[in-house]
Amino acid sequence: MYLAIEDALNSKHPLKNIVEKVLHNIRLSVSDGIHLYESNDLALLGSLAQFVREQKAGSKYAKYVYYINNMHLNPTNYCVETCRFCSYANIKTKSYTWTIEQVLTKVKAASEFGITEIHMVGGLNPDCDLNYFTDIMKVIKNEYPNIHLKAFTAVEIEYFAKLHKLSYETVLTRLIEAGLGSMPGGGAEIFNETVRQKMKVKKTPAVTWLKIHDIAHKLGLKSNATMLTGIGENIEHKIEHLNYLRNQQDKSGGFLCFIPLKCYYEGTDIKDEVTEPTGYDLLKDIAISRLFLDNFPHIKAYWVQLGEKIAQIAINFGADDIDGTIFEERITHAAGTKTPLNLACKEMEELISTAGFIPCQRDTLYNQVKIGQDSLLLNC
Repeated sequence: MYLAIEDALNSKHPLKNIVEKVLHNIRLSVSDGIHLYESNDLALLGSLAQFVREQKAGSKYAKYVYYINNMHLNPTNYCVETCRFCSYANIKTKSYTWTIEQVLTKVKAASEFGITEIHMVGGLNPDCDLNYFTDIMKVIKNEYPNIHLKAFTAVEIEYFAKLHKLSYETVLTRLIEAGLGSMPGGGAEIFNETVRQKMKVKKTPAVTWLKIHDIAHKLGLKSNATMLTGIGENIEHKIEHLNYLRNQQDKSGGFLCFIPLKCYYEGTDIKDEVTEPTGYDLLKDIAISRLFLDNFPHIKAYWVQLGEKIAQIAINFGADDIDGTIFEERITHAAGTKTPLNLACKEMEELISTAGFIPCQRDTLYNQVKIGQDSLLLNC
């Protein structure tokens, strides 16, 4: 057992009762989650999270850390919403919208690197309606049938439904028929309404976001979930958010992965009003989400946002995934992140292995593609 856990059990540590719950696989309460965030014992939080990660994975896979060979595709950055923390969406005069031909050019370039997934999201643009996206998806699937399309946040599904006066189920069904394979977890932000109102988040409140994912799960889609920090939230808001997700997973069971995100402020006006998360805070989010979200299979340390060094540390704090090669990423880079635009498979594998773990290339649904560093795959 980890030394930090043993020390907590053999002392009057304030988290001793929570440690015992974790070791006996007893679900943590909301108040337990708050106590974890109040603790400054980062070593203990990391040790507990790693213990849970290993128990969940099983001894055979305990040292595996996943990555995927993928690309990000953002066909438009015009958005009718005005969230204060967003640097990606642009007014009409500074925006772009790609044609199907432009999309195919970008997909062709990425396909030459052997990608297995396209992660497609964008702004809420009335010129890019449901038909625009179903046409894009059909063309991509016709040209590249083996590439998985993970696309459209719950925010985009809600927008399509309002734009066309359709039900969420109808929108999702049409997208599935066009080639949609799964959904990302973006747009959740923080579910707390007080924070959302201050940040002018008018889109997709908690009940709607959860309902759309519930419908997606019932239609057979898997999806991810996120939480955005650094926008004025407190620890109670974080645990409230995680509790919403845990309850939804109990009901529908379709979430594959949870991804804690941080806000970048370049191009926004909120930096003086909020507290920017530190590396310490980000590692806490990783560890506590692993402990609290006991029904989520995977926790992701998203290297694009965390940076490569913190991502390596995070896989010692309960994370078992660092996302992917990301042939092109625009949203976080528009807000000022300085991470590379992509990392090749070899670099992803080295990132994982030098942190003491075994790299495992996966597909979108966490089927194992290749284990270890000796790749025989094209361009990896």
